[in-house]
Amino acid sequence: VQLQASGGGLVQIGGSLRLSCAASGFTFDENTIGWFRQAPGKEREGLSCIDISDGNTYYAASVKGRFTISADKAKNTVYLTMNSLKPEDTAVYYCATTPLIGLDVTLYKHWGQGTLVTVSS
Repeated sequence: VQLQASGGGLVQIGGSLRLSCAASGFTFDENTIGWFRQAPGKEREGLSCIDISDGNTYYAASVKGRFTISADKAKNTVYLTMNSLKPEDTAVYYCATTPLIGLDVTLYKHWGQGTLVTVSS
């Protein structure tokens, strides 16, 4: 199982960014892909996940309405589009996979390497 997160970078307050998670080594259509983040000194936080089999999506309250998760089955890739970014969104963002559904970190056994997002003025 391999997950490759990319797309992080430096963005201004109020800006947008799209993260990508390229997946391989497992049956993409039968799993859930989740996005998480971890800021310095804080616990890893579940943001959003998508059940690839039916397209159902779930969001944490902290990002609902600002972040959108989507999947491209042809590319085995999941995206996280982040709008109206705030300084508190600064963190390392990770994607992960599980055969289950939910935003609990403990559900996910396979993780990508993380991509850093910095929101600054």
